[in-house]
Amino acid sequence: MSHVLSTSCSLKLSSSRKSYSRALDRHPASCPTLFNFGSSRGALRRLVLQEKRTQRSCVAHAATIPISQESLTETSSGSDQTSSGSAKAQRVLVIGGDGYCGWATALHLSKKGYEVAIADNLIRRLFDHQLGLDSLTPIASIHNRLRCWKSLTGKTIELYIGDICDFEFLSETFKSFEPDAAVHFGEQRSAPYSMIDRTRAVFTQHNNVIGTLNVLFAIKEFREQCHLVKLGTMGEYGTPNIDIEEGYITITHNGRTDTLPYPKQASSFYHLSKVHDSNNIAFTCKAWGIRATDLNQGVVYGVRTDETEMHKVLCNRFDYDGVFGTALNRFCVQAAVGHPLTVYGKGGQTRGYLDIRDTVQCVELAIANPAESGEFRVFNQFTEQFSVHELASLATKAGEKLGLDVKTISVPNPRVEAEEHYYNAKHTKLIELGLKPHLLSDSLLDSLLNFAIRFKDRVDMKQIMPNVSWRKIGVKPKTAAA
Repeated sequence: MSHVLSTSCSLKLSSSRKSYSRALDRHPASCPTLFNFGSSRGALRRLVLQEKRTQRSCVAHAATIPISQESLTETSSGSDQTSSGSAKAQRVLVIGGDGYCGWATALHLSKKGYEVAIADNLIRRLFDHQLGLDSLTPIASIHNRLRCWKSLTGKTIELYIGDICDFEFLSETFKSFEPDAAVHFGEQRSAPYSMIDRTRAVFTQHNNVIGTLNVLFAIKEFREQCHLVKLGTMGEYGTPNIDIEEGYITITHNGRTDTLPYPKQASSFYHLSKVHDSNNIAFTCKAWGIRATDLNQGVVYGVRTDETEMHKVLCNRFDYDGVFGTALNRFCVQAAVGHPLTVYGKGGQTRGYLDIRDTVQCVELAIANPAESGEFRVFNQFTEQFSVHELASLATKAGEKLGLDVKTISVPNPRVEAEEHYYNAKHTKLIELGLKPHLLSDSLLDSLLNFAIRFKDRVDMKQIMPNVSWRKIGVKPKTAAA
């Protein structure tokens, strides 16, 4: 059936439109460019002033004739029964819903019957412009993405464009949307980005910690029963020489026993921001009765979910560079373009990994099974463990099956980390809630490699090698040639 698509955007006045200017005033280089544009800050400020001509607190709507009635009558898992017996959809605010994990999650929850809104300041797109990076996949604007989703499914995802570090914007968003759950992806998510220079380290900690604090205060003031589902990271734990438990460990010391938060050994300013988040959330659960689930996620790979496959406009981003790209995604792109796989150091670094399809499944399970009031739950969100060498070996074998000549090289490790270590992390709680993992298989690797081959003409070879050093981080804003 053909579609007749019309759109409207109801704009709401908000002083939150000042957020980017405030960010520039607070941290003049929090949005620095890696290129020597000369008056780059002035150019960026002019872009900000252009943005001021339209209010940044925006709710986007689209009207369409749906493809079929099936999508409108699909059984909903995101609803509660009201006192009258009628189904009422749970309202979920996805903070950071324009990003890699957030976009896939927002679509998945919408398809499952939740009433979904996205809050995002779109700064992840700005990072690409600053650093001269680009997604392997072409990415449509957030507005076109949402219009396409409405056209295909008949479902509306509301859009609030603003900075959660601006509490006035966040307050207005909470009061307007009234979420039953807030899924918080809205943080600077890259360890290398946080280690480029002092300004980016400061930006990462300010953005992540203050943003999360604002979310906690918004829940306390406006939606006391709202369940916070916060994306944490397995990197909070580091690589201890004992098993990693799920958030807590029971210790007997000098004849006394207690269950305490598992010790944290963060390895970058990004990971440290996540540790600070966890401590702040744990405290507010105890002090204010907030209900929260911290999803300590492993390294995500893949790009496709059932929802993003529905149309090319819905395609998710796929990062392969040394700043935002994750190990397996990077290896698949390197194999596709004939670049040796870049193993850092000895390659024994072992982490938990999961398919992006399991990311969205885990978030849905957390929402459907909320924490109790005052409870701070921690789930380790990954499905398998691999060393970097093991991933490289798997990518090599998969590439050879496709006729690719895949080589591996060891490059100096830009990070400060153990390259050979014990690693055994528990991850049973999400399985107990019903997680059905998509384990890394030959067919999935084949799919990832073919995907990389399909878009290999978009690869910028200059972005493959790592260029951020943990030891060389300095005060001077770092620049690079275009």
